[in-house]
Amino acid sequence: MIVEYIRYKMPAADATAFEADYARAAASLAASRFCLGYALDRCVESAGTYVLRIRWTSAEDHLQGFRRSEHFGPFLAAIRAYVPRIEEMRHYEPTAVAGGRLD
Repeated sequence: MIVEYIRYKMPAADATAFEADYARAAASLAASRFCLGYALDRCVESAGTYVLRIRWTSAEDHLQGFRRSEHFGPFLAAIRAYVPRIEEMRHYEPTAVAGGRLD
């Protein structure tokens, strides 16, 4: 399992549309056998800052499986306008330091 983090900075005027478009894109994530879960979080201290967390079966499954699947096209179409707003997009491996629930 790998976790992808995508950090966005949105103008306040785009926040409602951004969240609605990601809600549409989420259908593609939910339909993918490579996606184990996802969450879009909004920063309380910095208006317009969002982090999307996606748990993938592996980085390869994300990059080769999901991106070559029938689900990627609709996903990208729903969020394409926000791609230039990405400040970070990386994969992270979980470590042994963990506790509680993060689902």
